[in-house]
Parts: sequence; C-alpha cells; structure tokens
Amino acid sequence: MSFLAYLNTIQQKTGKTPDDLRALGRERGWTQGDTLAPGVKPMAIVATLKDELGLGHGHAMAVVALLKGHKKEGDA
Repeated sequence: MSFLAYLNTIQQKTGKTPDDLRALGRERGWTQGDTLAPGVKPMAIVATLKDELGLGHGHAMAVVALLKGHKKEGDA
C-alpha cells in the first residue's frame, strides 16, 4: 500500500486530512516545527490514534511518519 493510499484510507475512516492530522499533532504537543517534539514517543502517538480514531497499527504509523516529516502526501 502506498503512503498516499494510507492517507486516503485514514481520511475516509476519520474525516481527517493530512493537514488536520498535523494540526492534531501540534495541539497535542507531539510536534515541534516539522518533526516530533523532543521526548515524544512514537508508540504513545500510535496508541492514542488507535484508541481515539480507531486506526490500525499501520495507519497510525503512517500518521507518525507524516508528523515526523519523513513522508508527505504524494510519497510512494
């Protein structure tokens, strides 16, 4: 599955766009600039996304990659 496919599925399931997910990261203090804030553990983000948004592990990890700035919309 491509990264874009992950983002599309997340949007279909939750209604949240990549920009919405970045805003969530800022609101929760998970991000600082274009990457994760110091001390933020990716698995804590994954657990929250699974619990609150009902995402599976792979989709939650895709959000972490987005928040880290490692992947962007349109990446394979």
